[in-house]
Formats: sequence, structure tokens, C-alpha cells
Amino acid sequence: MSKLEGKVAVVTGASKGIGAGIAKALAREGAAVVVNYASSRAGADAVVAAIVGAGGRAVAVRGDVTRAPEAQALIEAAVGEFGRLDVLVNNSGIYEFAAIEDLTEAHYRRQFDVNVLGLLLTTQAAARHLGEGGSIVNISSAITHVHTPMAAVYAGTKGAVNAISGVLANELAPRKIRVNVVSPGFVVTEGTHAAGVVGSDMEAGLVAQTPLGRAGRPEDIAGVVAFLASDEAGWLTGEVITASGGIR
Repeated sequence: MSKLEGKVAVVTGASKGIGAGIAKALAREGAAVVVNYASSRAGADAVVAAIVGAGGRAVAVRGDVTRAPEAQALIEAAVGEFGRLDVLVNNSGIYEFAAIEDLTEAHYRRQFDVNVLGLLLTTQAAARHLGEGGSIVNISSAITHVHTPMAAVYAGTKGAVNAISGVLANELAPRKIRVNVVSPGFVVTEGTHAAGVVGSDMEAGLVAQTPLGRAGRPEDIAGVVAFLASDEAGWLTGEVITASGGIR
């Protein structure tokens, strides 16, 4: 039997990139998946179509995770559609690079709102429905220890994700809900293409630092998330797993 058979998962920010890879991986392992998106309905529909075409179950649900009513509605849509909630993957995130001299309040707030507040609001909504054996997987970044220049705010948000996850692991443990983190290294996605990272000196530098000698792919992250979401990881909580090709 597939490791997530009978389970229901919500993946935020799943219309492309790592989130899309995670949604497809969870579906392959038997989960019914809610593919959340903020703006790209076409992207979310394409992910759903791929899952359904492979024999899985999925629906696309719009929701801005930085707004409490929309985060709540997202979780309620999952329960309404599939009858339960077992897994939450907090993948929604944005990144912007800027030198310290160029930082603005808006630059700070955009990233902290999505990467930190969004995680908290969605987790708050999900915690009301997750039962014993529930799993929350938060997506962080290896940038917290690679210390890439011009990423002070983004790295700060992901450091917050790691700290919050540790707190929530202890807070939710009495209810037998596990909270873990996957911390990706550099991964080629639509976002890293759009940001101009792919093909840049930054990419070359990151790959040069990576012992396995290549950039990551969404499926490199998705498999780790699927494991943490499953009962096979039932003795793991409060962990940060760095999936980075060895970069430190």
C-alpha cells in the first residue's frame, strides 16, 4: 500500500515549482491533495490535471495565506471536499534579494507576511482539524546557513520558520501532531528562472559549493516531504532536514 493511502493533504503555493512537485509526490503516494494557489489558477489546474490523469485525487483552491479568513477557508475547503485533514505542507514563500543599503519596509513586510505570517495562519487553521498522526511539514531554506549576500530578509524569514517549527513541534506533540522542516538548497524552478538566478553567477557559485555538483530539482525535495508526511516518519518531530546536495 502507498505510504499516504487514505490521507488528505493541503499544499500551499502548489501551482508551480517545489510546491507542484510536492503535491504530485503526495498524490503518487495515495493522498488526496488540495493544490493551493494565490494567483495562478492555470498553474494549479495543470497540477490537478496531472494528478487526476495519473489516477489520483486533487482539487485547486485559491487562498491568500497572509489573510486569516482565506487561510481558514482553504483548510475548510479541504475538509469539505475530502472529509478530513492529515497533512499540511507550508510551502508558500517569496524571495527578493537586496543589498542592505536598498532594503525597504515593503521589502521586509512582503517576505515576512508570506513566509512567516502565512505559515502561522495556515497552521492555526489546520490545527483545529488535524488529529492524532497528523503531520505538518514546513519548507525553509539552506540559505539560513549558506549566508548568501543580499538575502538578509529572506534568510531571516527562513530562520523564523525553523524556530517556529521547533516551538510548534513541542506545542502540538501532546496531540500527536508532528512538525518538521525541509530546508532545500538551490532548486531550479519557474521562480528561480524568473528571478534571473538560473544561468547567473549566483547559480554557478551555489553549484560550485554543492558537493553533489548540481542544482536541485523539485522532486529532490518532494520525496523528503512525502516521507515526513507519512507514518514512516512517525518518530520524527522538530527535525530540520537539509536537502541541498550537501551544501553547508
